[in-house]
Amino acid sequence: MVRYLSLVLILSAGVAAAQDLQYSNDLTAACVYAQPTLAGQKTCIGRSAQACMDATSMGNTTVGMGGCVSYELEYWDTRLNAAYKTQLAKAKAWDVEMRELGSSAESMEDALRNMQRSWIPWRDATCGFERAQWGGGTGCGPATYACLVRLTGEQALYLETSQVGE
Repeated sequence: MVRYLSLVLILSAGVAAAQDLQYSNDLTAACVYAQPTLAGQKTCIGRSAQACMDATSMGNTTVGMGGCVSYELEYWDTRLNAAYKTQLAKAKAWDVEMRELGSSAESMEDALRNMQRSWIPWRDATCGFERAQWGGGTGCGPATYACLVRLTGEQALYLETSQVGE
């Protein structure tokens, strides 16, 4: 975990150096909105980062790639946190309703919290494996960010489309 945090801090310093990047969440957001299925929405992950890389000469550098992808990671992380909070509130309400009905069903809130807590180390380990495939080279930073974007985006979309209490 310490190596992961160190990598994020190092890459964040590189992002600060990438001030001329032209990034917007609009492509990703519009794509997700236009897709009627979860599978279709998943194809939208990374669109804004790719457009950012394509829009500047820095986009093909390690710093440029890391910067563009880190911006999209922020976007998906915000969506993930919002979706989790929404689903957690629904799960709590579901549990209250089930208790009032005398149900002995497993707590939806506990199940959601356990799932998310298990997902975080899985995501980090998966991205660590993808980073390791770069053998410590300069591509390991952008590869890590790309993995984090993909998995965070997929989890955000999953939570956004979950039918908790419905």
